[in-house]
This record gives sequence, structure tokens and C-alpha cells, in this order.
Amino acid sequence: MNITAPLEVIQSKIFLIRGKKVMLDNDLAELYGVETKQLKRAVKRNIERFPEDFMFELNINEYQNLRYQFGTSSWGGKRYLPYAFTEHGVLMLSSVLNSPRAVQVNIQIMRVFNKLRELLMNYKDLNDKIAAMECKYDNQFKSVFDAIKLLIENDIQLNRRLSYDDEKQQNKQFGFIPKTSHKSHN
Repeated sequence: MNITAPLEVIQSKIFLIRGKKVMLDNDLAELYGVETKQLKRAVKRNIERFPEDFMFELNINEYQNLRYQFGTSSWGGKRYLPYAFTEHGVLMLSSVLNSPRAVQVNIQIMRVFNKLRELLMNYKDLNDKIAAMECKYDNQFKSVFDAIKLLIENDIQLNRRLSYDDEKQQNKQFGFIPKTSHKSHN
């Protein structure tokens, strides 16, 4: 039996909540072809298999934020807050549900999680390369800017000296004698 759901559909059902990529119970139930309450019952019967890093219940604020993201005032008339399953929790679900469809769907979900992980690693690699280039070029540009500053400082000092020498020369031409010291004539 080969049950398939497009990878894009699965990917669209993965959310980032509490800094973790998760899938919600109602989305998983839909993919597995079971009712959400049936999935939740199976989880509750095997709760020891679902520590908090595998599954957690959304709080009211998280639930409200998700509802607002979907632009709905009600989300299927839920009476209970949804469960969010991490990648490991999804993997554990296939053993709890123990159906051929659950196994097939889990294989697809794991492929999507792996693809997301690869994309994240590629992004991280690219980000690291950009940061290294910034450091490299920042240091090179720092050297250039330091050299420019030194040239500017030298130019300013040279201009001051030339300006002072020009002023002295002009004073001599007009018969002015620069004051060097005041001696009193008695």
C-alpha cells in the first residue's frame, strides 16, 4: 500500500512553535485518515512515549496566534487545545497508531523534515560564508580606511605647515617681523 500526500502539503502543515518545527494533531489525523479525537486517545493511552520534547499541548495564546494566521474566527469548533508533535513525536505516532497508512505517511513526513533540515544547513553554510567574507573584507577595508585617514592627517599637517610658512613669507615681504620675544628697552 502506497499512500501519498504531496510533500508541499505536508510542508505547509509544519509550524515553528516554541522554537521547534511541529505538526498539529488535526493535520496529522487528516494525513493518517483518522479522527483527531481517535489520534488524541491513542496518544493519551501511550502518554509515556511522548515526553515534552516529542509532544506538547499549545497554550491559549499559541492557539489564538495560529487561528489569526489562518484568518478564521473558529477552527473547526475545537473544545480542547491542540497537541503539537515534533519530528520525534511524529515518528512515535506511527508506532502508537500501528497502521500501514500511518507508516507510509510517516515516511513522507520524515522526508519533509529531512528536506527542511538540509535547507537549514545550506542556509547556515551560506550564512557562515557571508559572515567570513564580511570579516575578511571588513579587515581589508579597515586597512584601506586607516591608510586614507593617515594620508588625510599627513595632508592636514602638511597644509598647516605650508600655510604657516606662506604666512611667514608674506609677513617678510610686507616688512613685518614676527614677534619672537618681548624685550623691554630701558
